Amino acid sequence: MRLSTHPPLDRFDAVPAASYRPEHGPVRAWLYLLAVLVVAMVAIGGATRLTGSGLSITEWRPVTGVVPPLSAADWALEFDKYRDTPQYRILNQGIGLDGFKTLYWWEWGHRLLGRIVGLVFFLPFAWFWIRGMLGRRLLLGLLGLGLLGGLQGAIGWIMVASGLQPGMTAVAPLKLALHLTTASLILAGLVWLAAGTRPRALAPAPESVRLFAGLLPVLVLIQIWLGGLVAGSKAGLLYNTWPDMDGVLVPPARVLFDKVPWIENFVDNLALVQFNHRLFAYLVVLAALAHAIQAVRAAPGAAAGRAMGVAVLATAQMGLGIVTLLLQVPLWAGLAHQVFAMAVLIMATVHARLSLGVPAAAAPEAGDVPIGLETLVGRGA
Repeated sequence: MRLSTHPPLDRFDAVPAASYRPEHGPVRAWLYLLAVLVVAMVAIGGATRLTGSGLSITEWRPVTGVVPPLSAADWALEFDKYRDTPQYRILNQGIGLDGFKTLYWWEWGHRLLGRIVGLVFFLPFAWFWIRGMLGRRLLLGLLGLGLLGGLQGAIGWIMVASGLQPGMTAVAPLKLALHLTTASLILAGLVWLAAGTRPRALAPAPESVRLFAGLLPVLVLIQIWLGGLVAGSKAGLLYNTWPDMDGVLVPPARVLFDKVPWIENFVDNLALVQFNHRLFAYLVVLAALAHAIQAVRAAPGAAAGRAMGVAVLATAQMGLGIVTLLLQVPLWAGLAHQVFAMAVLIMATVHARLSLGVPAAAAPEAGDVPIGLETLVGRGA
């Protein structure tokens, strides 16, 4: 009998290294598909907001709500519910059934896509988990995103409910900003996880580049939050000049802080809401340009190329925002501005993740053990 010179296999060696890092197609493709669906969700949500359709469905029915009205009686019942809302009585009185149907289909489509995103997440997730294709770190990240997705559905209804309160004709700006930012966080999380599953190893960028790259997605998310406040309060319909705001570069303090208590100005004062969004856009662009220059000097190659890509997209997004403002937010420009913000976030997130480096496929560490069906039932000898 020949004795092996190799050490005995432990529980980590029992599965090939490729099982631990989902570096081949299915998991990575699934994550990017989810990212595309989230972007579509943001786009349809933007159209729902810009067309004033978000309050056309007055109930939250997560299961039965998937079926739209199918008969004249069903449509009449839904229309009666809408006619009991402040938005109808104040803004849309006399809209008619055909006009209501247009509003309804936008909101119904938005909610339907949300349900589709949930199914596309959970069904493949269960399959990959059973097959042992998810490492522990990836599994925990996906579980976190799943919980955040469920929370996002609840936030969406809380947002809609805020617009059904007496005297309200639209949803509360803070809740809309939270809804948009949560969707953006989910998108960033998906892209972050997907970028970490690339098949080829990648050396980390220099520390200074890594730190700056990690800051950019945070800045973009803050700017998305501020943009959500602008959208929710319709502040983009005022001060439709640039670079000034109706003749002045900086509105006087009596205009920016005319509400008491002063903290309410950051949400309810349309001049300050728009001004903050403008200022932070300049900050994001300047930070992206400075980082691109830094990366070209410190890490010429892939990292520099990605940094330049972030700078170009951020600058283009600011230009699109200016056009949207000057045109007083037509539907096409408002949608393009919102969707392009997701493109900036995706690029910044991918750059930040890849700047950390991606190790070569190797024996897993204790923190990255695959958790699949074989983990529960034990492996055969």
